[in-house]
Amino acid sequence: MCTLLNMQSIAAVNSEEAIANRIKPFATVCLEGQECANTVAAGPASASGARTGEDVYNASCHTCHASGLLNAPKFGTTDWQERAAKGMETLMNHALNGFNAMPAKGTCATCSDDEIKNAVQYMVDSASK
Repeated sequence: MCTLLNMQSIAAVNSEEAIANRIKPFATVCLEGQECANTVAAGPASASGARTGEDVYNASCHTCHASGLLNAPKFGTTDWQERAAKGMETLMNHALNGFNAMPAKGTCATCSDDEIKNAVQYMVDSASK
């Protein structure tokens, strides 16, 4: 049996304002060069310019390259010596454009090409330590 209180609750839940609030977008997309209501910083680049290879590795690359997830070459192993033999140009092409299970720029969408190169060089250098 519906009481007056229950009917008021049902009406409140089904009001236009309540429905609009439930279906409103939870996020917006802001493209570079366009004015946006809530601007977010592009990324944690250092004040002195490009992040170091170690910084980028620790922030983005280690997730896969520390454990070898999805056959990623593991940091500090001979996996990198084999890849370095293919040349830096090939490694950069794979890092920037994606290769096998690795997406373009790995997981660092905010990284510049130079920062990706720094990270690749850092991982290659890890094989010789």
